[in-house]
Amino acid sequence: MVHMQLNAPLKPHAEPRSAYRVLRTIPTRWSDNDVYGHVNNVVYYSWFDTAVNAYLMEQGVLDIQAGKTIGLVVETQCNYFASVSFPEVVQAGIRVAKLGTSSVRYEIGIFGEGETTAAKGHFIHVYVDRLTRKPVPLPDALRQLLETLQ
Repeated sequence: MVHMQLNAPLKPHAEPRSAYRVLRTIPTRWSDNDVYGHVNNVVYYSWFDTAVNAYLMEQGVLDIQAGKTIGLVVETQCNYFASVSFPEVVQAGIRVAKLGTSSVRYEIGIFGEGETTAAKGHFIHVYVDRLTRKPVPLPDALRQLLETLQ
């Protein structure tokens, strides 16, 4: 008899570039490689932050110096499917999986030379008042932009 677990999480799998709304190019650096000859896992988290925050800044919805609202990371995760190594240039795909009142779940796919994700993960930003650090509703301009990434 076979028993199936209800609501069992699906096994993570690689995805195509077309699964992401925005693609951003990021060059690897010599220092990204570890002793095993591939980009170290911690670098991927830096790429997640870089891709999302640079995009938001370029779109004019994030002011890291003087904005009243800032995003704090409260959760992050990554799955790896293939190695990436310096001097490859990678692309980070960005999409929004869930948009709440004061939070957003970003999903990021990292692409090396192949057509499917070498890694993919997510992080959740909770947007807070810069001074009080209390959650606040997403600013209208940010919400409108994030809706285009769903």
